[in-house]
Order: sequence, then structure tokens, then C-alpha cells
Amino acid sequence: MFQLCSATGMMKLKNFGAKMEKSERLLFFIGALCGAVGVVLSAIAAHRTGGDLGTAASFLLIHAPALLILSHRRFGNVQVVGAWTIVIGLALFCGDLVARAFLGIRLFPMAAPAGGVFLIGGWLLVALSALLSRRGSA
Repeated sequence: MFQLCSATGMMKLKNFGAKMEKSERLLFFIGALCGAVGVVLSAIAAHRTGGDLGTAASFLLIHAPALLILSHRRFGNVQVVGAWTIVIGLALFCGDLVARAFLGIRLFPMAAPAGGVFLIGGWLLVALSALLSRRGSA
């Protein structure tokens, strides 16, 4: 997956994107988008609001590289379901915190706790997928 470039001595991805499926591409995109939005929210939080926005930014920044990695490690359908469960959890948890910070309202009652449950469940599914897989990573 990685290749050492002799000219620069730096590691680079080999055949990056050549065999990525649509779901993997979408997860990669969402992971990258989470990173970008997390940076923006971190900057806004530092200058404008309190902890809710900072927490949402941190969650997006932490989960962005995880989704990028999950888009390349294939342990079957359970992993894909787990990754999408994480995306749903991020949308609920961070969406609720951002709505509170900018709009003064919640997405719906218990949106953030529900998002947290989805995040935990998603990570457990991802972990389970590694145990259930017979083929390892593709």
C-alpha cells in the first residue's frame, strides 16, 4: 500500500484510488470533510463560543483520520456498516452541539447522547469486523 520514493525518501500511497469502491471513496470524502470542518470549528470555537463547538470540532478532527483509514482497510460488510454507523453518530453528536452553539437549539431531544451511542456502536462493529474476517485487508 505504501511505497518509498527514492528521490525524496518520503512514503507515498501506491496506486491510491485505483481500486477504491464507491463506498470507500465516499467514506474517504466524508473523513476528509470532517477534518476540514473540524479545523474551521476549532478556529471559530477559539474566537467565539464555549465548549460545545470545541467538542464538536475535536470529535470531527479525531474521527477524520479514522474514516480515512477505514476506507482502505477491508474486513467485510460489518466494517462498512460500522464505519457508516460512526458517520451517523458524528452527524447526530456534532450536529447537535453545533446547532446549540450557532442556533441556540437542539437537533432533537437526546440527539447528542444518541450520537454518542452510535459512535460507540460503530467502533464496536469495526472492532468486531476484524475478528469476523477470514480474509484480512484487501
